Amino acid sequence: MKHISILVPEGDSSLSNLEATYKMFTMANDALLKAGKQPMFTTHLVGTHKKARLSNGLFSIIPNTTIADVQKTDLIIIPAVHGNYAQSISKNRAFIPWIKKLHANGAEVASLCIGAFILASTGLLNGQDCATHWLATDEFRKMFPDVNLVDDRIITDENGLYTSGGAYSSLNLNLYLIEKFAGREMAVLSSKIFEIDISRNSQSPFIIFKGQKSHNDVDILKVQEYIEQNYQQKITVDELSEKIAVSRRTFERRFKKATSNTVIEYVQRVKIEAAKKEFERGNKTVNEIMYEVGYNDPKGFREVFKKVTNMTPSEYANKYRKAVYI
Repeated sequence: MKHISILVPEGDSSLSNLEATYKMFTMANDALLKAGKQPMFTTHLVGTHKKARLSNGLFSIIPNTTIADVQKTDLIIIPAVHGNYAQSISKNRAFIPWIKKLHANGAEVASLCIGAFILASTGLLNGQDCATHWLATDEFRKMFPDVNLVDDRIITDENGLYTSGGAYSSLNLNLYLIEKFAGREMAVLSSKIFEIDISRNSQSPFIIFKGQKSHNDVDILKVQEYIEQNYQQKITVDELSEKIAVSRRTFERRFKKATSNTVIEYVQRVKIEAAKKEFERGNKTVNEIMYEVGYNDPKGFREVFKKVTNMTPSEYANKYRKAVYI
């Protein structure tokens, strides 16, 4: 029997994370019982106290046990807590020593979406891969520079530490954990019951690239704005470095430090974001959009598009193009 401890944090906890996670493990038990097998999970909502928390100003969540009562568990699951990240960590600092203690005693730990901020604050993710919601990546990197944040991944598994991408991709991590503990057959059954795409492994198609501008390098900001206004044109690194009167080497170093992208990667992401919007809003062909965003080589365009979105241009167009209802 695996003991699952789902945290009920202070603050605006994600009800979807809490409810879906609890239901997926309990329904796995139900399916096992129907198959004549023993249940595998005992699942509890764990808080620092048993008083109700108010989520989103509307819903009450009541833990059924506390960290003082849970001295051993197999898996701790940290849901997302919405709002200011630093404040969320501060409100939930009582969980930190408990998580570290139980992890040292053999417990595995999983974070869902921006629950990664609480997990990272324990220090356990230092030097490890981590996923979180793509909207939170800039802030996460600032707060936890020692963690290797992987923007596009939906799931990471690092020595018993698990993280998931944003929002409902937490369901994919739940499936992953069910498969790990209860086997592939149970994971497939769960995916069918909850109608979750079990094969989804990237949040790249959902990322809206807005440029990493939460830095203080004014010269690099000017270059970013120039790229975004002139992405249809051929832009060279030498041309951009000349605009701020520094050497190419210095420019590339400053650009990577400020944006976490190389100059070429940034230009590519701006072009592909523009292409995505064109696919979403109209019926232009792949080649028409390719030329509009400044590419001349179909093969090169496809390769870069797939690298950024994890889908081919045609796949993206078919999935996100405006539907025509008859």
